[in-house]
Amino acid sequence: MLAHAQQDAPEPEKLFRIGDVSRLTDTKPFVLRFWETEFPMLQPVKTPKGHRLYRQQDVDLIRAIKRLLYEEGFTIPGARRHLSELIANGQGFASLRHGNAEDARPSAPAALPQPVLFRDDEPSAGSAVARGLAAEPSAAAPSRTAAPADLRHTLRAVRDELRAILTLLGTR
Repeated sequence: MLAHAQQDAPEPEKLFRIGDVSRLTDTKPFVLRFWETEFPMLQPVKTPKGHRLYRQQDVDLIRAIKRLLYEEGFTIPGARRHLSELIANGQGFASLRHGNAEDARPSAPAALPQPVLFRDDEPSAGSAVARGLAAEPSAAAPSRTAAPADLRHTLRAVRDELRAILTLLGTR
């Protein structure tokens, strides 16, 4: 009889501390706290001392936010609007976690603007590398149809190369 009563009792909800959620989602704690201010649907439980305790649905929401921002290229207002629409339509975040966000994402323009690294009518600073980047944009600049993640990766590579050049020149 006692075993039967224990089976019927609901299991208490598992709560995660901010450090645990940070490790689970590979997101810094300060980013999680910032997202709480930007996404009203993200509201962890707070203890009387002010410690944040996240439910599983909060962790799922954080993963969805991270995917929209970092992988799908949404802006914060765009991600907020998209998640609000999902909630209003009664859809869960499962489609976002499993990589099907593209199906629900609003259509974007077909071509991304081509970034301008150097203007053709201005002389460069005299750096051979800078002239090489300006002369061969296909090697350094992303294609017009690059995905946001590819664009971000390319821009990070260019940034790292420029930092290395500045270090070599001693003008950092």
